[in-house]
Amino acid sequence: MTEITFTVPAEEAGLRVDRFLVGVMPGQSRSHLQRLIRDGHVRIAERPVRPNTPVRAGEVVAVTVPPVAEAAVEPEPLDLEILYEDSALVVVNKPAGMVVHPAAGHARGTLVNALLHHVKDLSGIGGEARPGIVLRLDRGTSGLMVVAKHDSAHAELARQFHDREVEKEYVALVWGVVRAGRRIDAPIGRDPADRKRMSARARRARTAVTRVTRAVQLRGVSLLHLAIATGRTHQIRVHLNAIGHPVVGDALYGGVRRRLPAHLRALGGLDRPFLHAARLAFHHPDDGRSMEFSCPLPGDLQAVLDELPPD
Repeated sequence: MTEITFTVPAEEAGLRVDRFLVGVMPGQSRSHLQRLIRDGHVRIAERPVRPNTPVRAGEVVAVTVPPVAEAAVEPEPLDLEILYEDSALVVVNKPAGMVVHPAAGHARGTLVNALLHHVKDLSGIGGEARPGIVLRLDRGTSGLMVVAKHDSAHAELARQFHDREVEKEYVALVWGVVRAGRRIDAPIGRDPADRKRMSARARRARTAVTRVTRAVQLRGVSLLHLAIATGRTHQIRVHLNAIGHPVVGDALYGGVRRRLPAHLRALGGLDRPFLHAARLAFHHPDDGRSMEFSCPLPGDLQAVLDELPPD
């Protein structure tokens, strides 16, 4: 068995332990983590906990990963761009429209189905439906993801994400004018009025920071490069909507406009948010060497961008 430990920061004190673990283990669902807790695989001070046990600042939460389960998800020979692979990890360029893991309504055609076909030795830490998944991307978001191939690699990558040692950069097209240097520091939580949405005004929220590192103005829209240290659900989409500049094409967070001026009509053809995970940097979980990957905008986003006039 593999054990992973997480130290509770002051700003997350008081959270239920299952909610705390959802934040520090982003590849795992809350239901899967609750099963681990109920089966006695999660401890604080050597004592088993319940899903609703509150965590305290400075406490160490230990998660013991049970032996790898035989994957029940069917491998599928789906197209998958693998940018790098070794004995510890795989880096892929996820296409837009592909769900990361099987869930209700998405039993097939997911990234996990494709991974099980292309990669034979994935970590079992995510359970049967999520072998090796460390970082998730929304269905409509394209770009870079790292996947662990064994449990100790998964544990070390999860630690790097939790300790904010991983560099993640996204490219987004947003409505209006946003300048480089803008910093959005707004906690994010589940929207109490709509469970499908996240909100920067939720009563129970977790720290989230997004920085605009580069910006190009294009007559009514801005092309942004964004860096995030945290990785909350829908973080970039929520933050940009919160400051009044939603991601173009994002139907969930106000980024779809029906009436477009002639010079922006190309935006009407987007069927997903203009959001791409373009750069990912971390340390190799086995030997600590620096790893950095980047991938250009996919064809659908680049085609839209090419039709926009300069400012």
